[in-house]
Amino acid sequence: MNKKNPFLDPKDQEIEDQNVKEEDSLKSTSEAEENRKTEAEILLSSTTEENDDREWYVVHCYSGYENKVRHNLEQRIESMGMKDKIFDVIIPTEDEIEVKDGKRRTIERRVFPGYILVNMALSEESWYVVRNTPGVTGFVGMGNEPTPLRPEEVAQILKRMEAEAPRIKVTFKQGERVRIVDGPFNDFRGTVAEIDMERAKVRVMVNFFGRDTPVELDFLQVEKS
Repeated sequence: MNKKNPFLDPKDQEIEDQNVKEEDSLKSTSEAEENRKTEAEILLSSTTEENDDREWYVVHCYSGYENKVRHNLEQRIESMGMKDKIFDVIIPTEDEIEVKDGKRRTIERRVFPGYILVNMALSEESWYVVRNTPGVTGFVGMGNEPTPLRPEEVAQILKRMEAEAPRIKVTFKQGERVRIVDGPFNDFRGTVAEIDMERAKVRVMVNFFGRDTPVELDFLQVEKS
């Protein structure tokens, strides 16, 4: 908790409090990014092993309970002595920026909600341990046969986890009313005419002096009205 400084006037104290909040926010974002990089490094190292039959499998679980299921599985691996058969459990995530109430915030988003990745040497015993973990509903595969991820699929997931630029969350769609929250048109309202996902740009029709005029903006300059 930030202690009040008796030698600062209320306005300066407010600025100091805001600086502390921003530092805490940056620290939290940095820690989340470091955790994601660590998981990405695990994913990469586990795909380069050549001396065993370990592979990455996709396991379905209840959406929203991914962390709980991972915890349950890691406990079972430990208690049942399966570290030599089940090596890693990962929840792929990526950073995402969203704009709400005119403020930007970075959140950690699951790339595949309702799924976790398990690096394991498949056998009846290891299959049983994973499949019977509380919260797990099954493996992804054909019938009862789990299908391992292909190397190119693992590389694609790795690329998303290591992305330096956070993904921008788009909360609006074409034809919806939006409010401009940044730039020279701040606080103007208009209608979304076009969304360019590749360039992260949106074209908004804004009414000036009785006529609609197209204005191109960054995603972060607009929020749903």
